[in-house]
Amino acid sequence: MQTEVFSEIFPLLSTANPQTLEWLLNVAIEHEYPVGRAVLMEDAWGNAVYFVVSGWVKVRRTCGEDSVALAILGKGDFFGEMAILDESPRSTDVIALSTVKLLSISRERFIQILFKDPQLHHRMLQLMVRRLRQINQRLQIRSSPPAVKLAHTLVSLGESYGQESETGKEILNIPFKDLAEVTEISVEETTKIMEKLHEKGWIEINHANNIVYLINFKQLVNLAGKV
Repeated sequence: MQTEVFSEIFPLLSTANPQTLEWLLNVAIEHEYPVGRAVLMEDAWGNAVYFVVSGWVKVRRTCGEDSVALAILGKGDFFGEMAILDESPRSTDVIALSTVKLLSISRERFIQILFKDPQLHHRMLQLMVRRLRQINQRLQIRSSPPAVKLAHTLVSLGESYGQESETGKEILNIPFKDLAEVTEISVEETTKIMEKLHEKGWIEINHANNIVYLINFKQLVNLAGKV
């Protein structure tokens, strides 16, 4: 992968200098996982930072045999950055929702890079603050109707990872159970709302290609109450 492509895929690296990008690529390790495979087990948190080159993953909290999806991440995002500074035990893991390609950079290497490139360090802080704001937004709408909460999730996924197409923004056809858990509503509510959005022509589910098209994105934004 060329350094220009690397910086285009990942917003985190948009301000990094060319030397940093080249060094990152030299020390990064490539990984590829099929659907359903554990990308990162709970006892591996803190060992490295992971960059999603392509595909989709879910972060889930585990308790015995039970698990709940906490977040869904797609191309251009990264995870594990908080854990490299936090040595407390984890009860979360990461699972591939589609075929996924990752790059990992070890904890030691990544911390080294942050100290060498102040712009990268500053950019990382900016993105971490943005994630905190997104969490605050989710908390603010926790008491909103299920349709508003689900629209908020779809819009957030579309804004963060959606690929533009003639039909609309493309996102993964995420299993309704995972979509429901991330949105904090029931699977039944998720199913009914997705069917209603499809009837309205706001979304289209392409089961053959495992894609959801967010056709009327403006209406979804309005429903979500996002400005």
